Amino acid sequence: MTETPILTETDGHVGIVRLNRPKQLNALNLELMKQLVAALEAFDGDDDVHAIVLAGSARAFAAGADINDMANSSVVEQYKRNQFARWEKIKRISKPIVAAVSGFALGGGCELMMHCDVIICSETAKIGQPEINIGVMPGAGGTQRLTRAIGKAAAMDVILSGRFLTAAEALAYGLVSRVVPVEHFFDEAIKVAQTMAEKPPLALRMAKEAVLKAHEMSLSDGLEYERKLFYMLFATEDQKEGMQAFVEKRKPEFKGK
Repeated sequence: MTETPILTETDGHVGIVRLNRPKQLNALNLELMKQLVAALEAFDGDDDVHAIVLAGSARAFAAGADINDMANSSVVEQYKRNQFARWEKIKRISKPIVAAVSGFALGGGCELMMHCDVIICSETAKIGQPEINIGVMPGAGGTQRLTRAIGKAAAMDVILSGRFLTAAEALAYGLVSRVVPVEHFFDEAIKVAQTMAEKPPLALRMAKEAVLKAHEMSLSDGLEYERKLFYMLFATEDQKEGMQAFVEKRKPEFKGK
């Protein structure tokens, strides 16, 4: 039977993407990454989907890249493969992505988690960048995103030693958004995504865009960028509806226009 590495479904205005290589603890091989990008882009282009949940299983979000894919690879083969181009596509998804993380989120799994916007984590999560143990280092953003998330000292500790962070440590460092019991981590992620999906879609996307720019701009440039997006939203029907509903003390009906 052919493996189906990605499963998708919808729940109201929430698109759900599940990693589905349980025997390999959702190791990220090339086919999985290809299908993952396709699924995320499809939901990003679907006007009926307002937020996305990305999940693994209770045992593992993703235990890293599939080493069988690259163990005997040469520099030239790695260059031609251009595998990191797919990560750039994930970075460009405009709708909010909520990660439902349990068990192992290691190496590429940790990097994939950090590409998401909100991270709901179970108490059993083990998070790290252990690439140093197999003779390499993070290559899909681990050295950059982890350092920005938890600071230089903690990132050096994790990346150079290869140790795993517990869910409690990850929460204390600000790497994840919430930690919940393992039996609730997926339901909590869905609940968070559904809450987002009720918001005005254009404002939701612009707010995500502005927060991400905070990592790349100076404060003054970031504030100017934020103001421009704020002003742009006054050209939307949803802004008029949202404020009018507030004045009239009723629930707004947003249309993404």
